[in-house]
Amino acid sequence: MTHNTPLSPRPLRHLSDVHRRVLTTAQLRSHGVAANEIAEQCRPGGPWQQLLPGVVLLHPGPPTSEERLHGALLFTAREPAPGVPAQPTPDSPHRPAYADVMITGLAALTLHGFSATPPLPALDHVDVLVPRMRRLRSTSYVRVLRTPALPTPEQVTGLPVAPVPRALADAVADLTDAEAVRRLLTEAVRGGHCEPAAVVRELNQAKLLSRPHVVDAVDSLVAEGRAIAEDRLYRMVHEYALPDPVWNVDLRLPGGPHLGGVDAYWPEQGVAVELDTRAPRHDEDALWSEYARKREHLERLGITVVYLTPRKLRDGMEQQAAVVRTALMAANDRDPAAYVVVLPR
Repeated sequence: MTHNTPLSPRPLRHLSDVHRRVLTTAQLRSHGVAANEIAEQCRPGGPWQQLLPGVVLLHPGPPTSEERLHGALLFTAREPAPGVPAQPTPDSPHRPAYADVMITGLAALTLHGFSATPPLPALDHVDVLVPRMRRLRSTSYVRVLRTPALPTPEQVTGLPVAPVPRALADAVADLTDAEAVRRLLTEAVRGGHCEPAAVVRELNQAKLLSRPHVVDAVDSLVAEGRAIAEDRLYRMVHEYALPDPVWNVDLRLPGGPHLGGVDAYWPEQGVAVELDTRAPRHDEDALWSEYARKREHLERLGITVVYLTPRKLRDGMEQQAAVVRTALMAANDRDPAAYVVVLPR
């Protein structure tokens, strides 16, 4: 077989461009290329090269970032059983799927469009998430991360990529620079990639909340998320022409105990809105019990409490405005709420 010999008698035109440049040895054999021919083409100075164990780059010279990513997925993906063709992905009937693997960590965040992460060519390794029981070892530029439960991947430029919260957790696990962690978490929320609760949940599951620099970044993240949620709440009231409430107040019984703070309150209707921006940590159940006790106490006084989450405000502002409007209108059909003292907080 010479350098100019066609790859195989079975044309590869049905594959995408990158899949004509990066193939596994099993794929090459399925196209009629014998093992000794593969070895011959991959000899030093030859037209091909071994990118990773069992993965061949079908040109000389350094691989592109795209080729490195596809090579990492080919190396870690399960090979189909002999005689069983690779299943196509939904977005392309001719592109072979990567079974049970996805890109995560910094590479995934860069693919998601983060500006705080290095560009793909600058990354010295690519993290790939695989099922815990897979017998794979990290090699070359591929770092294998095992997990007992794979998240549902998102397709980014045709590649399976971990969702932003999971990719963040995998990236943060490797970072010791507090400022770098803070930048990543802040961009995740400020850039609209995800809500703080989803990020903190993944960090908690990864047991990263015991690291002081991560805890400090999470505190900034929660504050950032609350500020964004408060801004959405203001917009909702004004864009959907709800009556103006009093904002960010504490409620007290006259001469009595403190009832708790709320984000918006309509005194005439006895309706309060509270943003549920709890960060899920180990004390989540206790914190929710505190929320529930406050709500129960206020409702015994005839005050209707509407809880809104940042995600509901982001994804369904009109529906949440309708919920608040309904609560305000229902005030005419119930007994007046008890008089409470309203103080700024």
